[in-house]
Amino acid sequence: MRDTALSWHIPAPVRSIRGIRLFIDAPRGSGPLLSVVRSIVRANPRMGALDALALAVDARDAARQEGIDPQFIAATLLQESAFDPNAISAAGAYGIAQFTIPTAEFYGIDPFDPRAAIAGAAHVLATYLTRYAGVAGDPYAFALAAYNAGPGTVTYYGGGPPYPETRAYIADIHERWARLLAER
Repeated sequence: MRDTALSWHIPAPVRSIRGIRLFIDAPRGSGPLLSVVRSIVRANPRMGALDALALAVDARDAARQEGIDPQFIAATLLQESAFDPNAISAAGAYGIAQFTIPTAEFYGIDPFDPRAAIAGAAHVLATYLTRYAGVAGDPYAFALAAYNAGPGTVTYYGGGPPYPETRAYIADIHERWARLLAER
């Protein structure tokens, strides 16, 4: 029996994975989904890897449904709440996608249901991306500005508003998005 156990070997495709921390220890370049899972667990250490995987799959599926880059929605949700479904901001935004109650009601989104909030965030961002696609400048920056400060503010300023918080928000998401793209 002992000889059998000692002669057992790890199959070749699995050699690079250490322990049973499959999602965390998987090698870089393991795919876009695992890069999101790693980022969620790093940003929100209270969340288990399997919960992070479920949320990452929901984000990927919602992004695909709306025709936007899954890493973009993941970067946005990482910035908004670190994928924490119970997050509450000082500004009165709730859930994983940080919707205020009036915004959630306007779009018909339940901000307390993570799946609905993720799908809602993907839909709202896709709507903003479509709205700003023909405008000079970065439509992703405009969509993020609208998500953060409201579409009326983007219209008023003819682009990203001069608010330091909104500018930092856009820069942080672009940085997270770039890291997620580089990891895949």
